[in-house]
Parts: sequence; structure tokens; C-alpha cells
Amino acid sequence: MRKHGTSRTTYRWAALAAAGALALTACGSDPDTKADPPRAGTSAGPTVELPQLTGEKLSVAAVWTGPEQENFTKVLKEFEKRTGASVTFVPAQDPIVTFLGSKIAGGVPPDVALLPQVGALVSAVQNKWAQPVGPEAQAQLDKNYSAGWKALGAVDGTQYGVYYKAANKSLIWYNAKAFEAAGVKPPTTWKDLITAADTLSASGTPAVSVAGADGWTLTDWFENVYLSQAGPQKYDQLAKHQIKWTDNSVRQALTTLGELFGRKDFLAGGPSGALSTEFPKSVTQTFTGGDRPAAAMVFEGDFVAVNIAQTEAKVGEDALVFPFPAVGGKSPVVSGGDVAVALKPSKGAQALLTFLASPDAAQIQAREGGFVSPNKGVDPAVYPNDIQRGIAKALIAAGDDFRFDMSDQAPAAFGGTPGAGEWKALQDFLANPSDVAGTQARLEADAAKAYGN
Repeated sequence: MRKHGTSRTTYRWAALAAAGALALTACGSDPDTKADPPRAGTSAGPTVELPQLTGEKLSVAAVWTGPEQENFTKVLKEFEKRTGASVTFVPAQDPIVTFLGSKIAGGVPPDVALLPQVGALVSAVQNKWAQPVGPEAQAQLDKNYSAGWKALGAVDGTQYGVYYKAANKSLIWYNAKAFEAAGVKPPTTWKDLITAADTLSASGTPAVSVAGADGWTLTDWFENVYLSQAGPQKYDQLAKHQIKWTDNSVRQALTTLGELFGRKDFLAGGPSGALSTEFPKSVTQTFTGGDRPAAAMVFEGDFVAVNIAQTEAKVGEDALVFPFPAVGGKSPVVSGGDVAVALKPSKGAQALLTFLASPDAAQIQAREGGFVSPNKGVDPAVYPNDIQRGIAKALIAAGDDFRFDMSDQAPAAFGGTPGAGEWKALQDFLANPSDVAGTQARLEADAAKAYGN
């Protein structure tokens, strides 16, 4: 089961990530940092031996779309090249547990699925869909992963998953030209963030682009505020529903978040515009329009770089990043990730898990940007810029010292379903940030039902 760090070690991870991100922001405009690094791993050869699977057909399901899907497809192509297997990517929908259930009921389960929530992994095991990892994949996990990341892929002591992709979900990306035009510096505290937002909005550029159409982004906003303000112990308790969502700590976090969401002039398009904005657009509209974009900042993880790449903005030059500001004593760091699980007891499925647990697979996608691996064997030089490289190094340096996304730990009915549970309650809160008590009541009612307590 999941291994929790202590308060001290959690904030060590925060300090590492904050130092790395701030250093990268400072050096982002250095012309000496713009060149791509050497593409490590291209001449050293494979690090893992894979079986020959000529004629075998595999399918892999994930909720990834657009550039993220395209980049992962390059990984699957390399697997095909090395094994002779034929692999098909199957686009999944949220909640992925419901999607997989329909596929399994129809007799066509994918061989492997990448699950974006810990709760989805637990559900897959409880439904007897998931296959334990084989000895070859386990050997790669033991070689390349910290105990914390292995524990996240285990249920009741049995290893089922490989965390292929990780994320630092405590970053705010900003349009350098918009900040310069308004005379604003990256804030380090929540109070400074509100002040900066006020200055930016007064200059004619809304402060923040919020992807309110995608409820998962709102859970990330809440979790970062809550972790920094309430602290790791309360965070762990709320993640397990050991304290209620009507707790005073939740009231404080929602009230704080309302300081940002409650200012219509702070949000690109106002509350209604935010509620109709999906995540990809929230990024691209922040980095188009020169020094007058739709918004000056967008909050989300390192994977934002994938969507920035769809614009003319350059990461490290036009698009810079700072750590989520401290609401309490320390800046928070919330991590997320996607875990690969075999749903068929096949040689091909286990071979793909082995490949995904090796540095060979991760280095392919790392080169494309917008991707961070928890695999210790990945050469940092493969990341395409200093910002991505610093985020990846901080993740590896943290070892087991991190907090995992709270909504991803919850049952999917509460933390991972569009139009329901936490996603819907926080969308309603974005529409009416003054209704703190009502939001808490809805969150608690849905959580109690999903957790069964």
C-alpha cells in the first residue's frame, strides 16, 4: 500500500523542487541554455532484454490525447521494433475504470492500461482485472525505482503496477512578456500571488487561465492550497477520509482559494469563461498574443510543456515557471503519475511492463518534453531543456519524500469522475466561490458515499 513520508521529508522535496524551478526561471533567458542537450542513450544501446513476440498483437489503453498520445506512440513503436509485436493504442475516457469495465464486459480488454489514479489501480485489483507483475518487470522496478514509487504500484503487498510517468503538479507557468509588461516578479507566497494578480489584471491582462471545464485541474488547485496551509498530516487524513470535508481546515483552504477564484477580473473570461475552458486551451491561450495573452499565468504540472510546444512560445524563454506559492510556511509539492498494469496474463503484456519499467522507454518520451519519469536510470541529459531537467532531477532526488495527488488516491466515484463528486463540487465552487459551506457539505456527502463511511 501507499507509503507516506513525514512532514520533514515532504518539505525537503518541496525545497528541492522550489530551488530547482526558481534557478531554472532565473537562467531561462540565458542564450547558452537554449541548445538541446546531447541525446543520451542513443549510442549506449538497450539496457533491458526483451523477448521476441513476432506475430503477437497487443493493445494499450490510456486517457492521453494529442501530443501526449503521439509521444507515447513513439515508445510503443520502439517496443514493436525490438520485439516484433504489433501494438495498438486505445484512447480511453474518464473515468477509466468505467471504460475498462465496459471493455472487459464486452470480452475485449486491452492487454495493458495506464491508470491515472491510485484508486483506479485498487479498483482494477478488487475487480480481479489486474495481473501481478512478472519477475522481469519486478527486476527492473527493483533496479530503477525508489521504494515509495514501487509501493504506489502495489496493493496489499503485491506488485501490480509500473509507474511509467510522474508529474510535479505544483508549478505555475507564466508568460514572461506579460509579467515584464506589468512589472511583476514571480511571487513566493499566496499573498504575493494575489498582489501580482491584482497588478496584472489592472494592466489589462487577466492573471490566471483556469481550466474549469476539466474538474481534475480544480482538485489540484485545492490540494496545493490545502497541503501548504493545513500540512501533511491533515492532507493524509483527508486523503483517507479520516477527517470530514466539513472540517475547518477544508473551510480555510476553500476560503483561501476563493480569494483568487472570487475575483472575476483575475480569471481569463471570468468564471463562465473558466468553466468552459479545457486544459489544453488554458495553456495555449496563456502563451499566444505576445505581451497581451488571454492570461498571464496557468497552473499545472510539468506536462504543461507539451501544450506550450503547440504554440510559438519557447520554454525557458517566453514560458517560465515558478513553484506554487506558499500558503502556509512552505510551498507545497503534489505529485501525480500514471501506472501501467497488465490486464491479460500474456507474455506480451509482461514484456511491455518490463520495457516501461526500464530507462529505455522513458528516455524516448523524455526527449519530447512535457514528461517526467520517476525512473532513476533515466539520464537527465535526455530532457530537452533546463526546466524539464531540473524538475526531473528534483523528483529523483526526493526519493520517497513526496505527497501523491489526493483525488487520485480517492475512489474514482469521488475523485476521478467528470460531472460528479469532487470534480463537480469544485466546478460549482468556481462558479460561486462564496458558497464555502455548501461546497463542503456536497464534498462530504459525496465522499461518505464513495468511501463507504
